Order: sequence, then structure tokens, then C-alpha cells
Amino acid sequence: MRITIVGAGIGGLATATSLHAAGFEDVTVFEAAARPRPPGFGLNVLPNAVRELAELGLLDALRHHAVQTRELVLCTPAGRLVWREDRGLSAGYRWPQLSVSHARLHAVLEAEVRHRLGDRALVTGARFTGLDDGPGGTRAVFADEGGGTRGVETDVLVGADGIHSAVRASFYPDEGPPPGNGVTMHRGTVWAPGFLTGASMTVLGDDRRRLVLYPIDRDETTGRCLVNWVAAFPDASPGGRSAADVDGLRRRLLGEFGDWSPPEVDLARLFADTERIHRYPMTDRDPLPRWTFGRATLLGDAAHAMYPAGSNGATQAVVDARVLARHLATCSDPGDALRAYEADRLPQMTELQRSNRSMGPEKVLTLAHQRAPGGFERIEDVFGAEELAEISRGYAATGKFDQDWVNSRPTLSVGPRRRPAVRREKESAE
Repeated sequence: MRITIVGAGIGGLATATSLHAAGFEDVTVFEAAARPRPPGFGLNVLPNAVRELAELGLLDALRHHAVQTRELVLCTPAGRLVWREDRGLSAGYRWPQLSVSHARLHAVLEAEVRHRLGDRALVTGARFTGLDDGPGGTRAVFADEGGGTRGVETDVLVGADGIHSAVRASFYPDEGPPPGNGVTMHRGTVWAPGFLTGASMTVLGDDRRRLVLYPIDRDETTGRCLVNWVAAFPDASPGGRSAADVDGLRRRLLGEFGDWSPPEVDLARLFADTERIHRYPMTDRDPLPRWTFGRATLLGDAAHAMYPAGSNGATQAVVDARVLARHLATCSDPGDALRAYEADRLPQMTELQRSNRSMGPEKVLTLAHQRAPGGFERIEDVFGAEELAEISRGYAATGKFDQDWVNSRPTLSVGPRRRPAVRREKESAE
């Protein structure tokens, strides 16, 4: 079986690795960029996805430059505690929650793909331009930087090419660009003193703004941490200031967040010491009625891009990859396998996308501000005894990363089938 993946991001590389682990050897990943440059800012990988990475043999490589998150702390802008919960190993999971650089996770996955499948399994500078999925088979067309094109015949095509997916656009040509919600996100990473446990993820917010801070690496010699921060607020003119205008961005951030008090963090110093600030609108995608067409399907952000709440972007892409590989390995017909994968994942991801539009578990910050806009002395005066815990439990169950499920569910691993690869060399220059 020949499998073609479009997109060499987290989802595409996790899919290639998962497929090889399931016994597939004829797997090729096509990437539009000639030199992929994954962003250096941080992301969180929840225990359900860390379990999958561990079963692929990647946990030790990731832990070397990552932080095992111990707790999530949600606060008001004044730093008053709204909700705190243990995370990862501290919460009783058998696998940690990892806060890690996007670039680090990407590098580990890319190295694993090259080790398992060889350098030729990654083709860069190849932009997906079309798909012919007819009775004669599935054929993908790619354009190179010089303007040439080539057709690639394949048994399965996986669109893992992100929120601006060209594969998705071929299925839904009238969809248009991803919609925004009017919020602009500012992101940066900077070496700074550790705060709280040294492995805490802290989120502050009111009914319109969010500030997120967590370490993604640690210098054991100095005790300093590489802190990833995200500051999000409504911006009526998101194109009015370029990311290169760092001084202007700092002034705007201080105007929005200068009087906020994240616990044990000098926010003004954090912004001042950040050399590069990335700036972009918060967008997602509307849920789709289907991902699979014939022998082609979608995965990760191409299938279910969602607002960045609850740490589910990279997490769910990794889980997608493992579920897809398992179905392809255990179904005799590729089309049936893709439909089974969609039946497993689409309903759950649709619910999660909708939950993230109300900011997932972070919605407690909005509720706290709405119920007590002038602040509060006791959180018990704002929320019922079990209300906060139920919001957290409900969101975890929606994303299937609650402790009981992650620790006890059957493995997604399948034994390699060891069938010989049959590469059909039917690529044509056009």
C-alpha cells in the first residue's frame, strides 16, 4: 500500500511515524515549503498524546528539552486564584503533560521519520495542487518551485497541511479563509526566573483578554526557565503594526496588561526582555460534515482547527495519526479504514471545536469576571461547590484526555505486518 501525506507539520510527521510503526513502509510526506521553519514558541502536549509518543519510542528524546507540567492555575487579572488543578504525573496520569517548543517536537518527529523511512520519504518544495480520486485510483498533483508539476499515484492520501489546507480546499472549494473572532494574539519566548512550582501553566483573564505563561525548557544550572507567553485581546486594526515593530508591540501590550499581576512574574520585565514578538489573529475552522472522500482524508488542523484553548492542537493531531494508522492496519480495504477513522474522530473533534469557541476550561475566567466584575474575596461566593471541577472534568471528557480513560484504554499500537513494500513508480512529469 502506498500512502501519501500532504504536510510535514506535527500531524503529518506523526502520521508517517505511526504508519511505519504499524507496518507500512511505502509512505511519503510532501511539504510545500522548501525549508520548513517551525515556530519556536511553545505548545502543550496532553497525557493522551504523550502516551502515543511514548509508545512510538519518542518520550525520552522529548523530555530532554521540555518541562513536565505539574499544575494549571487560573487567575483573575489581579492574580487572585479562580481554579487550580494538578496536571500530568501529579494528577495521577501514567504519562506526563509536556510543555515543549514547537520546533523541538517537530525536530524529534522529523528525525524519527528519516530514521524509519529514509530521507527520500520527506519531499520539500512540493505544493499540493489537485487530486483525482476516480475509479482508476487516486492521483495527487504537486507543483515545485520552478513551476513544474508531477502526478503521484497513491492508495491513500492524507491531508495534514494545516489550517490553510489545500487538500481541504479541494474538497470544499467554496469554504474560503479561516474565520477570526476579532482577537489578536501576541506570542514570545524569553529566559526568565521560574515561577510557582517551576512547572506551572498560568492563565489570567477577564471577559475579553487572556494572558498565558508556562516554561518550555529549564537551565538546571541557573534555575532559569524558557518561558512561553501568549497575550490575546480584541484588536480593531490587526494589520496596523508589524511584528518587526517590537517597541510598539511592547507599548501596546503594557497598555492592555501593564496592571495585571501574574503570580511571581514581573510582566513588564518579561515583555521588555522578549526580543521577538509574533503577532497574528485568532482563527479556527467551522466543523465539517465529513473528512473522507474516497481514499483521501483530512487530519489535524486540516480537519478540525480550533481556538488555542485547552492545549488540544498538537495533542489531537498526534491522536488522529495513531487512530488512522490503526484503522489502516486492521481494515482490509483502505476506503473502509478511512471511514472508520472518521467515524471515530469527527464527532469528538466537532464537539471539541465548539467547546473551544467558548475557550474550553478557560471560560471560568470569563464567568468569574461577569459574576464579580469588581473582584471577590472568596471564590466560593462566585461559583458553586462543584461547578469549577465539573467544567474541568467535562472538558477533559470531551477531548478524551480524562485520567481514567487515558490510563486504562487499550493501546492503539498494532504489530507490524511485515509485508513487503510495493512501490508503484507511476509518477509522471507534466
